[in-house]
Parts: sequence; structure tokens; C-alpha cells
Amino acid sequence: MMTQDLFRANAYLRECEAVVVRASDAGVVLDRTVFYPLGGGQAGDNGWLRLGDGRELAIADTRKDKDPEGRPTQDIVHVPAADQGDLLAALKPGERVTARIDWDRRHRLMRFHTATHLLCHLVPHPVNGCSITPDYARLDFHMTEPLDKEALTAGLAELIRAAHPLTVGAITDAELDAEPALVKSMSVQPPRGTGTVRTIRIGDAGAIDFQPCGGTHVANTREIGDVIVTKIEKKSANSRRVVLGWPS
Repeated sequence: MMTQDLFRANAYLRECEAVVVRASDAGVVLDRTVFYPLGGGQAGDNGWLRLGDGRELAIADTRKDKDPEGRPTQDIVHVPAADQGDLLAALKPGERVTARIDWDRRHRLMRFHTATHLLCHLVPHPVNGCSITPDYARLDFHMTEPLDKEALTAGLAELIRAAHPLTVGAITDAELDAEPALVKSMSVQPPRGTGTVRTIRIGDAGAIDFQPCGGTHVANTREIGDVIVTKIEKKSANSRRVVLGWPS
């Protein structure tokens, strides 16, 4: 049984009713969830599982489960905070809970993740590293030429103000194989195996950005709000790191 990942279709869902599949010291697996697991450079969600008696189990992180060989599975593990042992022990398979994310934190992740797609438009080079947290985001570009911090910040502001819509879609594995350039990342490949790959399109007809992506995003670039380039680093002869942050 795989966890139904409700956030894929609607990143704005803040909570859902779910049934406990299993619970152990490693965490809690539900039949469905709004919690995004660590992956694609984006941090996992935290939040709470509310039990039937009203008590709340604090979730510190969310990860993809692994099989005995260490390969990721389709199950999503809700990792409890360190002091939640008694509540965790009370959870039984078949018990109904309400899964609720820390929405303020998730929304910051959504805004940053969408901003990194805009950055891919402004810096049209392959990405060889990515990290998206609530407090900053960074992309490492495979390139040699220098970048201008103020110019990138101004370019982001213009794209954000333009209020470009974002559309979630899908293409087949065969379509992606025919257009390998759609994959901007050198380090993270889109998940395959179901026959289709989830895509994110920004702007009409993909004028701004179109690429496979499994993360969470806002519905319109205007929702990103103010974001700035805080740092540009030369990580190697062929790598430039761009760090995004919130204005102080």
C-alpha cells in the first residue's frame, strides 16, 4: 500500500483525515497525507497528528520510507519530535487521525520553491545542486560566467510583479525521453515508474518555465512576495551558487 500524497494535486491543503497504517520508533505511515516528504531539494514538512481523544503528536520531519535495500518507497513517514514517545506508542493501525501541517512554514517553502523556478528562467544553465528551506533557498548552476546579484534581484521582482500563473500538469515518460532538456537538474532526476511525470508550468504556454518537478508551489508568482538574492558564490571553476532570502 502506498501513501496517497494529496499535496501533489493541491499544495494548499492544510490538513486531512487519515488512517494509521503503521507506527514505530521510525515514525508514522498514514494511508493519505498533506505532509510533503524531503525530496528534490525541498525540506520535509512538520506539523501535528491529532488523535481521536484530542491529543496531538508533534511531527518534526517528513521523509520517504525505504525498503530493506535502502531504496525509497511510495510510503511517507511522519517523523515524531524527540519527546513524543508516549503518544507514538498509543497509535495503533486502523486508528483515525487528523494530519495538519505547519502552514506558515510550508507557505514559505512554496514561495521559495516557485522563486527558484523563476531563477532558472533568469539563469538558463543546468542546475547541479538545490536546497529549499523556510529561511533561504539556493541553486548551484553549472556555468563559468559571473552573475550580478542586483540584476538577478531586479529580474525576480519583475517576474513576481507580472503575476504569472502556475499550472500543474503531467507528461508521459516517452515525452520526457524525447525532450531531455526539460530536466534542468543534473543531480535530481524526476521520479518515474507510473508512466507519467508531474510538471510545473509558469506563464502562458510555458513562456517563463516548464520542467518536471514534484515539489509544492504557489499558484501565481505574485504570491511569492519580496525575495532577494543575498549571495552569489563561485563554488568551483564550473559552478556558481545563488542564494535567495527574505528582505530584512
